[in-house]
Order: sequence, then structure tokens, then C-alpha cells
Amino acid sequence: MRKEIDFIGEIELPSDVLYGIHAARARENFPDNTSFHIEWYKAVGLVKKACYQTAEAYAKAIGEKYGNDPLNIESVTRLPDQSRLQHLICSASEVAEGDYFEAFIVPAISGGAGTSINMNVNEIIANVALLKLGSQPGNYHLIDPIEDANIYQSTNDVIPTSLKVAAMFLLQDLEKAINGLRFLAEQMEISHQNDLRIGYTQMQEAVPTSFGKLFSTYSEALSRDWWRVSKCFERIKVVNLGGSAIGTGMAVPRFFIMEAIGYLQQLTGLPVTRSENLADTTSNLDSFVEIHATLKAHAVNLEKMVSDIRLLASDLVNPHYPANEVPAFHTGDPTISPFHHFTVPSAHQIVLPKCQVGSSIMPGKVNPVIPEFVISAAHKIYANDQLVSSLCAQGCLELNAYLPVIGHALLESLKLLIACDQTLKNNLFAGLIVNAETSLNLLWRSPAITTVLLPFIGYHKASELAGIMKTTGKNVFDANRELKLLSEVKLQTLLKAENLLKLGYTWNEMVKW
Repeated sequence: MRKEIDFIGEIELPSDVLYGIHAARARENFPDNTSFHIEWYKAVGLVKKACYQTAEAYAKAIGEKYGNDPLNIESVTRLPDQSRLQHLICSASEVAEGDYFEAFIVPAISGGAGTSINMNVNEIIANVALLKLGSQPGNYHLIDPIEDANIYQSTNDVIPTSLKVAAMFLLQDLEKAINGLRFLAEQMEISHQNDLRIGYTQMQEAVPTSFGKLFSTYSEALSRDWWRVSKCFERIKVVNLGGSAIGTGMAVPRFFIMEAIGYLQQLTGLPVTRSENLADTTSNLDSFVEIHATLKAHAVNLEKMVSDIRLLASDLVNPHYPANEVPAFHTGDPTISPFHHFTVPSAHQIVLPKCQVGSSIMPGKVNPVIPEFVISAAHKIYANDQLVSSLCAQGCLELNAYLPVIGHALLESLKLLIACDQTLKNNLFAGLIVNAETSLNLLWRSPAITTVLLPFIGYHKASELAGIMKTTGKNVFDANRELKLLSEVKLQTLLKAENLLKLGYTWNEMVKW
């Protein structure tokens, strides 16, 4: 065991653990089991490394000005010597790769504006550096988590900066995921542009359309989502690194404030930039509200899309059978099958891929689990959006104390959306089947098809035709033969896919038809 001391008191810790007293206190004070996002942990490592590299450059600049005497440099800068600084850089690099994450024991939900996050990473970096020196964890007289690992830093600039870095990396992944799904939606649009189906308004049959039109609405929505996500980088690229506690840069060399962001750009390849008003960027978190609204919009589009597909693939079909022929179980005739008069189609309009068994008791049941997952995730994102909005508004004067849970919700929403796009691409769209024949037969049997004929036979005759279809169950061709409203050739011409899907009609087309 080893003892560690802070100004509150002392704590005994196992001798080999890489965390320290500050993380241990946080684990006691915040007994939450929600795991911290490793992406944020790795981003803290990147920011720390950029800070150490800046400190190294500062030491070099001081050496060039005052002479390269290590004692002289250390007295002027309070920097660790070159050897210790190199070990800190190396340790931070390993944290940035996700190493030692098991030693990060601060939960996702914590108080203190992220101080515990920063302290835990400082302790890990310091103790790993001590091991590299051939020493033991806890020998802080050689490398100290605050004096050395936190040099020229504050929780209040390191933690929000690292959150933005983590978010930008995930935004890059989200862009790719959206584009992958959009590509398949566009392929479905092209493949099924002339496959006719019944359109629906308010869950009632409306007028003819096509599966191509339906999938075009998805590809367009995904295009907008991609565009909005691509703009998120502009919203969160401005960081407050170097601003110290409240954005005034107090106790931080101006060299560090000016140069640290350049090292972070080099390490991440991201368009991060130093804020012109560090106090504003420290105090106000509205940029997180803005980008999470974009994530919510994408979730809304995904939910709409999968809800449509789930409905068209469901067993809730709408069979058309003669109104004067009720199912046999109402007739009292025991010799007739109770299902004799049902005309339920033999296949669905859309067939979903069979992903997994759907029931532990109902044999052969397969459920629309991918749409259900996406809808569940979307509603979690809506809840996160409310949390982000309300807690960003809870910022008080120079700082927002709720950054840990705000950041957790933001990264959770990003990862959920990436997961949704990926599973939709791989487990839904890639194996989705459009049953064009079944859909076309349903269309011909739907009284809604008579809307197409309004310019040629008028509303009242079209209503008569629709009435025959409803009462007899005949399709539009058979009902027209009975009423003799249009010639067979003209009706077939009007109901060709290319004519049904035109945007309006011209006088010349009217005459030609």
C-alpha cells in the first residue's frame, strides 16, 4: 500500500495503481457506474501531449535567450527537466492511444466541471512516467501530477478542449457513416424508380407513387444531414486552450497561450483554432447546443425512415375484399373456412432481412429489430438534446460546472448515430427487398387509383368507379370494363409508370393520351 496526501487529508491506495488520491476521492463522491467515454479519455491525452510539446518548445526558447543551463531554465519556467518532460510526452502519447484506460476510475457523471477527469489523467500520466524513470507510482517528488503533469494547464481549458477534439473525431466518423447509408438509399432510389406503389397520407391510401420516390426522400434527407454535420466542425473548432481557469490566461506564459494550439493541430489533424475571446469560450457552451441540434435532426430523419420501412414490411396489410362478402365466421356456416373470403396478399410490399429469431415462444417469428434499435436510439438522442440544452444554460458567470454530463451526452449521441447508420447500411438496406409485383397488385385494387382519371372522366364518374371497386373488390381495369368509362388502351396508357410519375401534365399530353 502507499499513502497519498492532499490538503484535505490522506488516503491509502494499492501500491501499484496508476490513479491517485484525487481519482479515488472522485470515485467515492460520485458512485455512478456509467462508463466514461474512451474517446474523451484519449483526447485528453492528445491535449496533454500538445501542452508538453509546447512546454518543451518554451524551454528551448528560454534556453536560447538565457543560456542552456538546465537549472536556469527550470528556475525561470518551473518546467520539469528535459528527461522528465520527454517521459511525460511519451506517457501522454500512450494515453492518447487508449492505454491505461482501466486506471481511469472517474465515472461519466461527476461534479466539479471536469476537475476529477483532469486529475485522474494527470495521475495516470505522472505514474506511467515514473515507471519509465525506473521509479514507483506515487513517488511524486520526482514527477508530480499537478506540478508537472498539469504544467500551464487548467481543467477549465484542457477538458472542454479535449471534448471538442473527441467530438470532431466522431463527427468525421459520422460523416462517413451517413454517406455510406446515403449511397445505398440512392441505389434503391435508382433501382426502383418505376416500381409503383400506393402513396399514403394520414395512414390512409392516397395516390400512386413509386418506391423510387420514397427512397429519394430518404437520400435527400441524408444529404441534408451530411451537410449539416459537415458544418459542425465550424461550430466547435474554436477552443480555449491556454485560457487557464476562466479564460484570462492567468499564471500561463504568453508563449504557451499562443503556441499550444499549433501543436494540437499537428497532433490531431483537426481544424482546431484558438478563440479570440478565451473568456467567452470558457464561459459559454452554446456551440454544443447547436451541434447537438444537428444530431437530433439526423435522428429525426432516421426515425421517420425506419418507421416507414417497418410499416410497409409489417403484417398490418389492408386487403380489399367485397363489402357484401363478410368473413365466413360471421355467416354461421360451419362448412366454409373462416378465412375463405380474405384476399390478403401473399407477400409484403417490403421484405426486411432476417436478422435474428424474434420470439422465444412463437415459432418462425422475425421482428423488425433494426428499425426498433434506431427508434430507441433516436429517442435517447432527443432526451440527450434536452439535457445538453438545459445544462448548457446552467453555466454560471465564468464557468459551466456541468461539462462532464454535457460532454457524456454529446459523445453518446454521436456514437449512437454512427451505430444507427452503420447497422442500417449493413443489416437493413443491404438486404432490403422491394416486392414490386405485390405492390403493383395492391395499387390496381386500390380505389385511390381513380384520382389519376379526374382530368379525363371528372370527379363524379371517378367516384362511381371507386365505389364499384370498393363494393366488388375489382381492380381498376375490371371496374372500368363494367362502367365503360375509358377505352382499355387509354386506361393502360394513363396508368403506365412514366405517366403516373410525371410532375403534372401538359395540354399536348392530354390530347395525345
